[in-house]
Amino acid sequence: MSTYSLSEADGLATHRPAPSSFEWLRASGPAIVAGLAWIAFGLSCLLWDDVGDWSRTHALGFSAFVIAAVALFGTVSANHLGGAGRALRQRAPWLAALGLFLTLWELATAKFAWLPLPFFPPPQAIIEVYTDDLPKLLDSVIASVKLQLGGYLIGAAVGFLTGVSIGWSRSVGYWVHPVLRFIGPLPATAWLPIAFFTFPSSWSASTFLIALATGFPVTVLTWSGVASVSSAYYDVARTLGAKPSFLVTKVAIPAALPHVFVGLFMGLGSSFAVLVVAEMIGVKAGLGWYLQWAQGWAAYSN
Repeated sequence: MSTYSLSEADGLATHRPAPSSFEWLRASGPAIVAGLAWIAFGLSCLLWDDVGDWSRTHALGFSAFVIAAVALFGTVSANHLGGAGRALRQRAPWLAALGLFLTLWELATAKFAWLPLPFFPPPQAIIEVYTDDLPKLLDSVIASVKLQLGGYLIGAAVGFLTGVSIGWSRSVGYWVHPVLRFIGPLPATAWLPIAFFTFPSSWSASTFLIALATGFPVTVLTWSGVASVSSAYYDVARTLGAKPSFLVTKVAIPAALPHVFVGLFMGLGSSFAVLVVAEMIGVKAGLGWYLQWAQGWAAYSN
């Protein structure tokens, strides 16, 4: 039987065979396709004339060539780029799909008008909105974030406390559970007339609607998490002399946190849907207001 010294074994370990061309092509193929897709997008922007008047077409085409060059250069130099090269190869399929999608979008709108204009604006029209109307967009985003955070935090806090109360106390569940069953399944947007009639301002009414959309899933999932905590946890804590307040704050709530975070995630999605609708009704700033304003001007790209 052959034996190797330690230095020989190190040499065998370090001198591994170089990857074959087939293996390199299989690893780098998606990135090559991504580069070619973005080259096709750049050519689609520059080879044909636009059917409309958009000033960012040439800049968009040259930007596509830059992205294609980065993708191809990263493919060739992936072994020398370390983590950046691995990240590029991992995201190459999505990059290729995006390049192909933008190419079809450009051809179907700006070049041959297969999709009717102005209802389907081309990519360069979207870029013009971000470059020409950026201050108004930023103001709308800031207003929406303020409204969203206020309503979401209120709904999350009320929903968490209500869910813990229902899951822990049978008497609280006796009174609150029927109300929750009645109000919860109704969409928050159904409360629009009552909210805008009851609250003194459209801002407070919108905050209430967002809080309502957030609070229901947080309440239900927190209640479910607290109610599903194993009784063995409480028995062990009581054996060690734990008081009811300790059981709630140190046993029930920590054990229910996975359910709570799922409820917070679901409430976030619901609150975004209500946010846009509420801002379309009476709020004077925000993304929902911006959408309604753009619709009034038939600015579909906005």
